[in-house]
Amino acid sequence: MQHTNSQNYLEENLRAVTSIMVAQFLQKLTYEKVQTIVKELLDLAEKCKSLKPHESPSECCHQLMTTFLEHICNNQVLADRHVFSDCCNTNNSARHKCFLSYKKDVAGYSDIFQISNPEQICEIDKENPVPVKEKSAFSISAQLLTPLFQGVTQECKILPSWRYIYETSRKHPFLYGPTILTMSACYETAVQSCCREENKTECFQIKLEPIRKYIREISLRHHHLCEIGIKFNHKVAKAVELVLLTKKQPRANFSEIAKLAMDIKNLHQICCEGNAVACVLGRSQLMNYTCSKQATLSSKITPCCELPEPFRGECIIISENDEPDPSSLPLSRFTEDQFVCKQFTDKQDDFLQEFLYEYSRRHPELAVPVILRVDTVYQNLLGKCCKLENPLECYSHGEEMFQRVVRESHEHVKNQCDLHEKLGDSNFHDRLIVLYTKKAPQLSAQELVIFTKNMAAAATKCCPLNDEQQFACMENSAKLILGALCRRHEAEPINAGVGHCCDDSYAFRKPCFDDLQVDATYISPHLSCDQVVNLNEDLCRAQEEELQTEKQKLLSNLVKQEPYAAEMQFQSVIVDFAHLVEMCCQAEKSEICLQEEGTRVRALIWEDPTCRGATRPVSHNY
Repeated sequence: MQHTNSQNYLEENLRAVTSIMVAQFLQKLTYEKVQTIVKELLDLAEKCKSLKPHESPSECCHQLMTTFLEHICNNQVLADRHVFSDCCNTNNSARHKCFLSYKKDVAGYSDIFQISNPEQICEIDKENPVPVKEKSAFSISAQLLTPLFQGVTQECKILPSWRYIYETSRKHPFLYGPTILTMSACYETAVQSCCREENKTECFQIKLEPIRKYIREISLRHHHLCEIGIKFNHKVAKAVELVLLTKKQPRANFSEIAKLAMDIKNLHQICCEGNAVACVLGRSQLMNYTCSKQATLSSKITPCCELPEPFRGECIIISENDEPDPSSLPLSRFTEDQFVCKQFTDKQDDFLQEFLYEYSRRHPELAVPVILRVDTVYQNLLGKCCKLENPLECYSHGEEMFQRVVRESHEHVKNQCDLHEKLGDSNFHDRLIVLYTKKAPQLSAQELVIFTKNMAAAATKCCPLNDEQQFACMENSAKLILGALCRRHEAEPINAGVGHCCDDSYAFRKPCFDDLQVDATYISPHLSCDQVVNLNEDLCRAQEEELQTEKQKLLSNLVKQEPYAAEMQFQSVIVDFAHLVEMCCQAEKSEICLQEEGTRVRALIWEDPTCRGATRPVSHNY
């Protein structure tokens, strides 16, 4: 029955799913050309609709991916245009990996669905009508998806918007196909509703912005999960899923959680490989299985299981965690039982997974990386203790060690939030720029400003929460932000310290970065005075955020030149810079003022006779 349901769902959405796959691999291709390739591929995909009972839909899906890559390689113009020629000269497995390496998160693509341009959105919707047959499929109450669509009260219908699917797929090449289908359906419903309203802009703001926000966040999470699967071994990827599942479904038994964790890990691998067709089919099958076991898994997913795909899957994923099981066995059996070493030696993987399961269901308040730190400490402890004559005496201190790991992680987050409260948003961001410029001076000033801006935003969001939520929020945010930094390092190595933190341990990635010091191997290239402080009249027309960015880029460049200087020295220059801009932009001849006063600030920075000027900016009547 599950096979049939999933198969029917795939059949109904085959064109949309194939469009996702093509657009995510061929990101620069126009909408029209993507649809041309999709039509050519659908001839093969049709075979996946008429399988015999003994034939596997997943095998047909994988064959579709192979055919798609062959299609690109057989079209010399297409291959050359997208720089895929080197990929086409390799065998199937290497070819696939090569194609994946060209996928890029493209923040620079223009967004034709800007809320500020409602008329264009409505015009595009008219040009891409949805077939009547699909319009009458079925609808669901969006209230079941309130964590996704706060403020959206209309119904989401199965109305795939082809143009929206194309734009979303090419801009978010790591976003899973089922999520794109869900968002597309709700996007189309919101557009049809708002295009009938008099105040379209306000309507779009209310109904589309939550969808856009969710896509940005879930795309980052999907990319992060893909990174874990590629960079670390399958045990780490499975451990992450096991913790997430146990926190969500703490009443489910260990064997069921372990099975689901393996299934989800395998599904992530398929989705991360870019096979949108197999990803959609796999997600549908997994959710059918989950709903068939809802009585033993979680009471929170019952409303979700009443929904059709693709909403069912997204609803289950964002559903609330179930209440912990009060009848859980004491954790002491992992630190006080004399047979611990025998279990650890005989079936190490199973035993450690069970510990992870039992610890996770008792600590739903902890973030995944923190629980994995405890798990790593326990594994290392047993590795040492079980070689001794009296191992029990050794590992009986385990509980204290677990508490120490959590306490140290918690204290660091608390210290960060205390500093954020003391300094305020802007100064806290400046502090992060100083710290991370010292750790990774090879990054451009622009990159450092953006990276630390994300960290500062996480503090702004998380620090006002209560103690327990603050801890989890900061840890969860850090894993995604540092994951993005590590992907940047993977693409273009930064330095050995960053590489060590990225590659050594997923669980201890954040503590490693927290402890990272000045990169003593970095030799700053000599910058001219103008390169450090670039002052022109554009600053007077800049918005507050742009001025802040320029100020922070200056700060980063200063730290690169003098990484061991006292922070007060940097701050005095930043204050002078802000004062100079404010003063000159109010002057009648602002450009002349910026040139002359800028020279004085440069002299202050460099103490360099080639940057002529006084030791401090002075006022003139321009």
